[in-house]
Amino acid sequence: MDIVTQGLAGAILAQSFAKDKEVRVAMVVGFLAGLLADVDAVLTFFASDPLLQLDFHRHFSHSIFFIPIGGLCATLLMWPVLKKHLSFKRLLLFCTVAYATSGLIDTCTSYGTSLLWPFSDARIAWSIVSILDPLFSLALIIAIVLTLLKKNPRYAFAGIAFACSYLLLGFVQHERVRTMTMDLAQSRGHEVERIEVKPTMGNLLLWRAIYESKGSFYIDAYRASMLGDDKVYEGEKVKRFMASDLATLQVNSTMAKDIQRFDFFSSGFVALFTGKETMVGDIRYSMLANSSQPIWGIVLDMNQQDQHTPFVQYHDASKQTRQQFMSMLLGE
Repeated sequence: MDIVTQGLAGAILAQSFAKDKEVRVAMVVGFLAGLLADVDAVLTFFASDPLLQLDFHRHFSHSIFFIPIGGLCATLLMWPVLKKHLSFKRLLLFCTVAYATSGLIDTCTSYGTSLLWPFSDARIAWSIVSILDPLFSLALIIAIVLTLLKKNPRYAFAGIAFACSYLLLGFVQHERVRTMTMDLAQSRGHEVERIEVKPTMGNLLLWRAIYESKGSFYIDAYRASMLGDDKVYEGEKVKRFMASDLATLQVNSTMAKDIQRFDFFSSGFVALFTGKETMVGDIRYSMLANSSQPIWGIVLDMNQQDQHTPFVQYHDASKQTRQQFMSMLLGE
């Protein structure tokens, strides 16, 4: 999830393990330890290879098998400052449980997390909550503040219970939309080869669904009302990109290898877009739930195949796009 919510999750879990007099320091320790796993993105930020950040973000530092190491690293970093306030054992406990939230909560989103590294390089994404969800984050803040003011960990437990219930609701919504997508595909006479369902930004009502059939992706939006008034916003169709679509691509070139890396990162949900520049885009994400226009991709210059492909982002936050999003979210 977003980096602030990562810290909040770490803070509230650390508070739940704290004694009454420890809730303040546990909150601070948990918040900081909850952020530590995302240092992987910082380490590759200035690399000359634009895709290196995609390769390593949510990688080894988010693996469940790295949790003891991450917890220990956070403890050693904070021990010189907090040794007068906590024993090493208690600090290690707070840091470890807070660090443990990073990979698990990120896996609940749709970006993809190397949760089982080094035993598997698969990027796991349960796609049951948005990367940014204000309601989820606000609930954690309220629980953390109440725990701090009342000096009672039971409020932290209440916050954790709400968070788990919210994620369970996301799972239920995900499965509902998946069923609706399969029904729509069947009505079109399509055989679904792959399917991807994910919530749109900041809510569990409006969902984006993509399925592949006979070399093409079909993108639709669904408003999964909790009161039974569901709506389908049929969207666009786009051909799946294959490296063979580029006739002049050199098989062993840097560009060809970058395309393979980006395809792996995007779980194969890639399409070719041409215009002012040629781009391979990750169609899992778009500003509009039923649009094929991606928010990021790699630019291909066929005359410079020995160089790394630039990673570009396109965020259309125009008034028209915002209005269309809100119309679908409100079921209009």
